[in-house]
Amino acid sequence: MSSRSEQGGFTLVVALAALFMVALATQQVMAVVSQQAQREREAALLRIGAAYVAAIGAYHERSPGSVKRWPPSLDALTDDKRFVNLQRHLRKAYADPITRGGEWGLVPAPDGGVAGIFSRSDLAPIRSAGAALDALGLARAERYSDWKFVYQPAPQPAPDSAR
Repeated sequence: MSSRSEQGGFTLVVALAALFMVALATQQVMAVVSQQAQREREAALLRIGAAYVAAIGAYHERSPGSVKRWPPSLDALTDDKRFVNLQRHLRKAYADPITRGGEWGLVPAPDGGVAGIFSRSDLAPIRSAGAALDALGLARAERYSDWKFVYQPAPQPAPDSAR
């Protein structure tokens, strides 16, 4: 009879070992899934950041008159009331994909208004280099909040002083 109780204990140990192996495998799968989700949110941040830079540039360059103005807020990019017809430089206001919230950090323009945006996340980015970062003028960063998506207007030619 004692051999039967020993077999029951062995089965329990094997079942616990199998559960432990399944838990380890699940943990590894979840780590991969989590990193893939972060990669997708990071790609969305780069895409949305580029869209905001283009919209801020369009707002600035299409300013009526000779003085170029910066958007007073991000809302002005989706609803520019400076013209007779409604102008939309951005189809809709995008949420920050990293923090999953609507609040962006704002980069102030030299004469007031908004020159750019950044995520408020303190997470470390996965990407550290590459063509996408170079095209947007983004340097290596310790956290997402270090990536500033800023519109840089073309330099104005100096007035001809030789005449």
